Amino acid sequence: MEYAISDENPSLSRRQLLNFLTGAAIAATTGSALYPIAKFFVPPREVAEGGGILAKDKLGNPIPASQILAAPPGTRALIAGLAGEPTYLTVQMNGSLAPTGVADNCTHLGCTFPWNPNDQQFQCPCHGSRYDSDGRVVRGPAPLPLKLVRVAVKDDAIWIYPWNETDPRTGEPPWWV
Repeated sequence: MEYAISDENPSLSRRQLLNFLTGAAIAATTGSALYPIAKFFVPPREVAEGGGILAKDKLGNPIPASQILAAPPGTRALIAGLAGEPTYLTVQMNGSLAPTGVADNCTHLGCTFPWNPNDQQFQCPCHGSRYDSDGRVVRGPAPLPLKLVRVAVKDDAIWIYPWNETDPRTGEPPWWV
């Protein structure tokens, strides 16, 4: 019985070790290639309930509310709002942000434009449309008022939400929904 073959399997043969290492290398390569694709389909963490997003600057960095509120009353700050659309926020006389923001996209051809503090109007340089401080059309050819967004400040963060209620300027449902 000295020459009997043992019934026990060796713990790990050379072939099993090489198969394991090959499989691990393939899994690591596949995982690292698929990670960016999977991350694309996961929404950003800074999206709140109701579709709200953090207000950001042109580089994509969140803007603290204290930075905008440090400006004098009546100041209009331009931020990257919903879907990266430029949006104006207004510092009110009491030192808080106005509960509504105005999207900076002309309803005529989609141009972006500056706020003119001298005339207290948004003035589109492309075809001469003018809007008052609330985004109502003062002079065409723009056919519709500017889009509105809801603004909320929570813990020094500015949250921008889509406006889905009745447009207070026209009393009608918003045209952009």
